[in-house]
Amino acid sequence: MPGCDEDTNRLAALEEEVAQLREAVVSHAVIDQAIGVVISVGGLKPEQGWDVLREVTQHTNIKLREVAHCLVHWPSTGQLPAGVRRALSAAVARARHAAALGENAP
Repeated sequence: MPGCDEDTNRLAALEEEVAQLREAVVSHAVIDQAIGVVISVGGLKPEQGWDVLREVTQHTNIKLREVAHCLVHWPSTGQLPAGVRRALSAAVARARHAAALGENAP
């Protein structure tokens, strides 16, 4: 029956799509939590948190969700990979500097 094969393929495709969407929702939540950690640790404004997180991923060449996972678990474990720690410190310093320049601008 050709209709049965089509239905089976369609069901498999939909199940895969649902799995991907679930993973995306979880990743998004972890990324939002990581932005919160960056804001808290760095003493930054919320809009700066995303920029810092993005900069850390670019400078470490580690996927965003992996960096986010490290940052979310950092407060409870006290462990943060050295490369992420260095990139985070540098990105926070740049964000603070940029904010200071913006605040002092006429």
